[in-house]
Amino acid sequence: MTEHSERKAIYTDYAPEPSGIYSQALKVGQTVYLAGQIGLLPQTGEMAGDDVLTQMRQVFTNLENVAKACGATLQDCAKFTVYLLDLNHFPLLNEVMQEYYLSPPFPARTTVEVSRLPKGALVEVDAIIVLNTKLAI
Repeated sequence: MTEHSERKAIYTDYAPEPSGIYSQALKVGQTVYLAGQIGLLPQTGEMAGDDVLTQMRQVFTNLENVAKACGATLQDCAKFTVYLLDLNHFPLLNEVMQEYYLSPPFPARTTVEVSRLPKGALVEVDAIIVLNTKLAI
């Protein structure tokens, strides 16, 4: 197996347990694919709150904890895909992301409105991280 085809599952207790047959993240070469996160509290499996702002913050906390499990941070993300039940919450998304990104270059991002998300979530986000070759898992 070559370095670029090696696959390693990433797991942390500081993000919700996967609810299906998938990993919290998968490292392939120097790229890490983070599974979509919703606003679940890892300790209880319950939604962090009923409002989109609380859920968004928990989503990014969950993603940050998965990123830490592979020796990275959210600043290392190359791309986010965001799924919102209501695209009117786009300004709140920018507000929450500013809490995690203090300086450019910002990651690429796609945001789409969807009709339904798991467990009645209002937002879901997945990410792609490109690891610095100095970082090790």
